[in-house]
Amino acid sequence: MTPRHFGPAIGAGAVLIVALALVSIAYGSTVIPLSEVIASLAHAAGFDVAAVSGPVGKIVVDLRLPRAILAISVGAGLGIVGALLQTVTRNDLADPFLFGLSSGAAAGAVSVITVFGDRLGVWTLPVAAFTGGILTAVVVLLLVARIRGQGPERLILAGLAVSFLFTALTNYLVFAGDQRAAHSVLFWTMGGLGLARWDNIGLAVLGVAAIAIFALRNHRRLDAFLAGENAAESLGVRVGRFRMLTFLAAAFSTAILVSVAGVIGFVGLMIPHLARRIAGQLHQRLVVACAVFGAVLLMASDLLARTLLPPQELPIGIITSSIGALFVVATLIRSRF
Repeated sequence: MTPRHFGPAIGAGAVLIVALALVSIAYGSTVIPLSEVIASLAHAAGFDVAAVSGPVGKIVVDLRLPRAILAISVGAGLGIVGALLQTVTRNDLADPFLFGLSSGAAAGAVSVITVFGDRLGVWTLPVAAFTGGILTAVVVLLLVARIRGQGPERLILAGLAVSFLFTALTNYLVFAGDQRAAHSVLFWTMGGLGLARWDNIGLAVLGVAAIAIFALRNHRRLDAFLAGENAAESLGVRVGRFRMLTFLAAAFSTAILVSVAGVIGFVGLMIPHLARRIAGQLHQRLVVACAVFGAVLLMASDLLARTLLPPQELPIGIITSSIGALFVVATLIRSRF
């Protein structure tokens, strides 16, 4: 495909998001007829439609609809974050995990599950995960400043070092903490959308909105990076400062998304590569494509996670990691020939 297919592809992606949302709401431990799903949503939206009797309406509106919105927000947000990090580091393998952003958030959440407990009630886990993600970003930036360099290779190396450090801390907390919480830790560190509720959906929407607004407002600066750092400087972009600013925006968004959905891998790596085939290299279209395709991928992955091994629910990270591994292998094979 070429950029001229951008409009039809985005339109098809939007339709697919709606279709996946309806199917996701309909299927679960209790299968709800699609007609009742649509009636429940219409009634909740204020249309003159009779409410569905029994608990079905509550399941649709209070449980499954927030989960679908969370999947859309997290998928779109991680896709955009991956595109921005790949651009400013000029590294096609860059994603939130490469810079330790997800591992820091995981360490914060695991510390709550295994050691500290719910000191702040239902907000304890999101607050701890957000704090861990932001702390990781601060440590990476301090390390980069300490070695007196802000080049992309130094940022990547610092991110890898901090990622390994916080991963080791997470493993220690799992081993030394309450062993009865091991299942919760395992599920959370592999990602899941089971925490979706109306009272925390706003966090996920904030996370995707923040990174999308930042990307769209700075799309010309991001485009300048495509020509190289020297060309970007000649166009008036302060490369080092803007790279750090982008990293902070990515850290803020990632920390928020991980705080409500756990660690979901490979979305930020895969989606930008797929989106560039449709939208091209320029970021105004690329950001939109990453948001749409990221939402589609995560909604489809969540549907698979809930239906492959009933009545159990697989961590969604298992699905995305499996798809990501196949994607990387396919990319390597194509580049070989």
